[in-house]
Amino acid sequence: MMSWKAGALAWLLVVIGNAAANAGTVVAIGGALRDDNEAVWSRLVALAGGPGARYVVFGTASGNPERSAARVVALLESHGAEAEHLPVAPNLPGVDLERAVRDPGLIARVSAARGVFFTGGAQERIVDTLQPGGRPTPLLEAIRGVLDRGGVIAGTSAGAAVMSNVMFRDAPDLLAVMKGTLRAGKEVDRGLGFVAPGLFVDQHFLRRGRLGRMLPLMQAQGLKVGLGVEENSAAILRGDDIEIVGEGGALFVDLGDAASSPAPGAFNLVGARLTYLGDGDRLDVRTRALTPSAAKRAGTRIDPRIAGFEPSLEDPPFLLDVLGEGAILRGMSFVLDGPTAEIRGLAYDARPDAQAPRDLGFEFRFYRGPDTAGWYAEMSGNDAYTIANVRLDVVPVQVAQPLYKPLQSARP
Repeated sequence: MMSWKAGALAWLLVVIGNAAANAGTVVAIGGALRDDNEAVWSRLVALAGGPGARYVVFGTASGNPERSAARVVALLESHGAEAEHLPVAPNLPGVDLERAVRDPGLIARVSAARGVFFTGGAQERIVDTLQPGGRPTPLLEAIRGVLDRGGVIAGTSAGAAVMSNVMFRDAPDLLAVMKGTLRAGKEVDRGLGFVAPGLFVDQHFLRRGRLGRMLPLMQAQGLKVGLGVEENSAAILRGDDIEIVGEGGALFVDLGDAASSPAPGAFNLVGARLTYLGDGDRLDVRTRALTPSAAKRAGTRIDPRIAGFEPSLEDPPFLLDVLGEGAILRGMSFVLDGPTAEIRGLAYDARPDAQAPRDLGFEFRFYRGPDTAGWYAEMSGNDAYTIANVRLDVVPVQVAQPLYKPLQSARP
């Protein structure tokens, strides 16, 4: 039997060959895509050729595939596409998956499409159906053919998680991953490899603090670049080009110059680069060239290194839950546009039932580098930032258990 590593290597060689020929577009949506997000839904149709573009929708990941797929079909059609649900999902009664992934009729319907859409749910259902045991099925090859011919492969939430060569299979416990729980076939698995090799994609990113799990995975897999897409936003990927659509944005993670040490005996990292991309921003993965949106280029450029820099933000925080909702972006914003050159935060586990050691925590240090800069504009009444090249160090620390105790005088 082929080992997991050997299988992954063989599949990676296939993916590399395929990626070189890809002429199409991958759209990774961070999840929780709203029905009224006109920018994303209309762009999906435009990328596939405009009005009349044919989409096939897979509800494979969903607990209720028919309902999930029907919603997407209706939204695509309301924006001008011709869309249909393909009944290939483990949660569809009466469907023989082994036959479905080889069905000539289903394969022909995929081959005739200009776009493929994967709904959210559980990403393991997608890979176990289309790539059982790491082996691509004929239906997966047909999906890949859509991309090779210049079409679109899109997915939201779980549908975005499968886009890279490696994916998180089931890893909701961020701190467990940071503490070393990263098992092949459990927390981590092969993805479908639609994006360029070496780029890791994750979703629900800033809202759920998933930087905490991305960094250890990238380090373990030797990956240098990652993209975490926020909810109700999309990353449009064409070769090396990333374009963001949606107000939630995305975080680009660059470990090209990062280093770590085996001495602490726990996950650590020095010199990671973080770049926050907002609506309309673009980035070239190969050159790292960043192009802010037109609105932000016409707004204010922020460079904390220049003489006379006056920060807009006050009272820099200590982020007691650095993996909490929005904390990472808040820390980066203060490093760029606040009165201090660094912000620190803590990730720790105070749960009494935690499986990994509870006294192991991690300090996150966000700080300015020589190329930290940003852009600002007010958009729809909200502050909109682009933040380039904030540095991050992650250091393991011992956390007291319990972290705090009541004052003696406060006891009844």
